[in-house]
Amino acid sequence: MTRIVIIGGVAGGASAAARARRMDEHAEIIMLERGEFVSFANCGLPYHIGGEIESRNALLLQTPDSFKQRFNVDVRVFSEVVAIDRFDKTVTVKPMNGESYTLTYDKLLLSPGAAPVKPPISGIDNPHVFTLRNIADMDAILAVMATQKPRHATVVGGGFIGLEMAEALKHRGLNVALVELSAQVMAPVDPEMANMLHQKLVSHGIELHLNTGLEAVTPIEQHAVEAEAMDQYDVAEPAQHALKLTLSRGQLQTDVVILAIGVRPETLLVSAAGIALGERGGIKVNSSMQTSDPDIYAVGDAVETADFVTGDAALVPLAGPANRQGRIAADNMLGGDKHYQGTQGTAICKLFDMAIASTGHNEKSLKRLGINYEKVYVHAASHASYYPGAHPVTLKLLFAPVSGKILGAQAAGIDGIDKRIDVLAVAQRAGLSVRELQDLELTYAPPFGSARDVINQAGMVATNVLDGVDPVCQVEDVLAMTDEQLLLDVRNPPELTKIGAFPNAINIPLDQLRQRLDELPKDKEILVTCMVGLRGHVASRMLQQHGFTVKNLTGGYKTYQMSTAQY
Repeated sequence: MTRIVIIGGVAGGASAAARARRMDEHAEIIMLERGEFVSFANCGLPYHIGGEIESRNALLLQTPDSFKQRFNVDVRVFSEVVAIDRFDKTVTVKPMNGESYTLTYDKLLLSPGAAPVKPPISGIDNPHVFTLRNIADMDAILAVMATQKPRHATVVGGGFIGLEMAEALKHRGLNVALVELSAQVMAPVDPEMANMLHQKLVSHGIELHLNTGLEAVTPIEQHAVEAEAMDQYDVAEPAQHALKLTLSRGQLQTDVVILAIGVRPETLLVSAAGIALGERGGIKVNSSMQTSDPDIYAVGDAVETADFVTGDAALVPLAGPANRQGRIAADNMLGGDKHYQGTQGTAICKLFDMAIASTGHNEKSLKRLGINYEKVYVHAASHASYYPGAHPVTLKLLFAPVSGKILGAQAAGIDGIDKRIDVLAVAQRAGLSVRELQDLELTYAPPFGSARDVINQAGMVATNVLDGVDPVCQVEDVLAMTDEQLLLDVRNPPELTKIGAFPNAINIPLDQLRQRLDELPKDKEILVTCMVGLRGHVASRMLQQHGFTVKNLTGGYKTYQMSTAQY
C-alpha cells in the first residue's frame, strides 16, 4: 500500500488528495496543514469582506471531517512540517499542541503556497497593517472593521488583491486610497489598458497614488492628530487608531493598511531539504510535477512551470494551474505518466462594474524578452449594438509578425470580457494563428453577440496587417511623427469637438475623402485615423489604391486616449 504525504492544502494539495483517492482506493493519504483550514476559497476573501459573499462558511470548501468521510484522507490541521529527510523518506511534524513526531512516506507532495510580501520598512508590523492570504487574515480585518470602525483605509499594491480590496473597502463605506509603486495597476496588462482601471478607480472616489512607494508607518497619538486629518475624513473627530504613512511622494493619514504588494514562494523547508530551486526562486519541477528528488512532487504557487509561449521558467500564482498540477501530480505519484502543458497566465479581475482580463504575454514582457511582435486594437460592442444593453469591449491582440502566432491578448469592459479572453486562451493553446480567428464560429443572437464577433474582428484586422492589406501604425508613431509624415483624421467635425482632436491633424471626413484627394501630398506617408480604426481602414484602402503611402492607426482615437491619459 502506497503512503502519500501531502504538505499543504488549498488548491494544489487538496485537489491532489482528492484525485489520488479516486485513482487508488487503497492508498494511505495523509495531508498536513499548519493552519486551521485545509481547503478554502482564498480568491473569495475580498468578496466576503466587501459583503458580496455574505456567508463566511461559503468559503470553506472542505473540512478535515468532510475529507475523511468522502475521500478517506487523514487531514491533520495545526500540523507544521519542520523538516524533510529525503534519504530516510520522513518528515518531522510539529503540532500546535503536542510533541513533534516523524512520519514516513513513499511519495511526498509539496504544496506550501506563497507568502505575502512584507517590505522591511519602519512600522510595518503595526497591528493595523494587514495582509490578506487566508481565512485568519480575513477574520482579523473584519474584526478591526467591526470593533474599531475605521473611516479610511489604504491599500498598498494594485494587483488582483489590491484592486479587489479597494473595491471591497469602498463597498463598506470607507474612504480608500490605493498606493502603487509602478506607473500602473494590474501588471499583467499594458499601461494603456490599465488606464481604464485608473479611470474607474478615480471615478469611484478612490484616491490613486501611482509611482509611489510606502516608506514608513507611524501611529498618530489621539491628541496629536492634525486638523487636516479631520478635513480628510469630513467628520468631527478622526478615527481612534490613525496612522501616518510616509510615502515616496508625500504623506497620507489613514486608519487601516492592507498590504497587497505580491507574494513570494514559501521555499525555506524545501531548500533546507536539498530540493532544487529554479532560476526564479520557486521549486524546480519537470512537466510531471516532479522535483529534483524523484519521490517528491510539488504543485501550486511555490513551483516554477514552463511559460506556454516561451518555455521559460515562470512563477504564476493562480488557482486554476494549481488545481491542474495537483491532479497531474496525484496520477504520477501512483504510477501515471501525465504532463503539465505550461502556464498561459489566463486571469481576470472585476473592478466595480468592469472587468479586465489577459492571457499569454503582454507587450512589456515581449519587449523585455526581445520577441518580435505586432499588435492591433479592436473596440467593438459586447453584443449587437441595436439590442439594448450593449457595452464597449476593448481588445488588444499581440501576435508574431510573420506566422501570426498568438502571443497574448488583453480585454477590458463591462460585459463579455471573460468569454473573449477565454476563446483567445483556447485558441492560443490549440496553436491557432490570428488568421484562423476570422473563421471561428461563435454563438450569435442579438442579446449575446454579433454576427461578426469581437474575436472575428480582431482576426480580420490582424490578418489584414499580416497580408499588407492594411499596414498599421501605433500611438507611439503618431506621437513621434516626422516631417515626412502627415496625420489625417477622417472623423466628422462634430466628433472632434465633442470627443477630442489630435494635435496637428488634417481633418477630411471619410465621406468626402474621395472628392478631396488632391488636398493630400503623395510625397509624404499618411497616417490615417478615425474613432476606433474601422473608417481608418476604409480610408486606408482607398488611399492606397490612389497611389498614396498609408498606415492606419490601429484602434483610432480611442486607443490614443487610452494611451495618453494621465492619472
